[in-house]
Amino acid sequence: MSTGTLEVILALVISVVLHELAHGAAARLLGDTTAQRAGRLTLNPLKHIDPFGSILFPLILAVGQLSTIGHVAFMYGWAKPVPVNPMELRLNGARHPRQLMAVVAAAGPLMNFALAVLGGFLLNIGHSVDFLVYFIEINLVLGLFNLFPMPPMDGGRIAVGVLPLPAARWLAGFERQGIILVLLVIFILPLVLAQFGLRFDPFQESMGRILPWAEQIILQITGHGSGN
Repeated sequence: MSTGTLEVILALVISVVLHELAHGAAARLLGDTTAQRAGRLTLNPLKHIDPFGSILFPLILAVGQLSTIGHVAFMYGWAKPVPVNPMELRLNGARHPRQLMAVVAAAGPLMNFALAVLGGFLLNIGHSVDFLVYFIEINLVLGLFNLFPMPPMDGGRIAVGVLPLPAARWLAGFERQGIILVLLVIFILPLVLAQFGLRFDPFQESMGRILPWAEQIILQITGHGSGN
């Protein structure tokens, strides 16, 4: 495995661990101690890493892309979800489980966007440039992709929290099978079809349009001018 691939995986692990930690910290601030009792409010990656989502799945993606296009164009993964009890969430003493769960869900993508900004500032130092570029891109991809409006993606849980109750109930019904559909259609199917010379990759195509724009914003915010 190349040094670049290892740097990508390292950046991914850091990013998904802090993503999940943000969920747990937000829940704790809103009164839910479930994650704290489970020992998940920690920076120890061993408490958060999911063997499949944090290691095996990214490796499968990396190997699949290396075999089909000759390089790693994008990376995705996840950590073990932080346990949250919506019924324990309170704001000013009042329970609003659906709406406050949306706040907890939003904390993950917000953490990724904040990490991307941090990576931009660290680029000013000039060390580990390749790693920081991977770090910025991965956090932007994680933040943007997790806003996809289908549970259990964070965007889906945010939508459940803000939609009218009938629509929220309908959308919440995808909580169990949603991640399977997302992984199959967006990640697995493109790799399988590529083996037969067929191109179907909506995720990479959309990221190809959105990611350069988001990177430009990060570079401008962190003092890199136009990013050129």
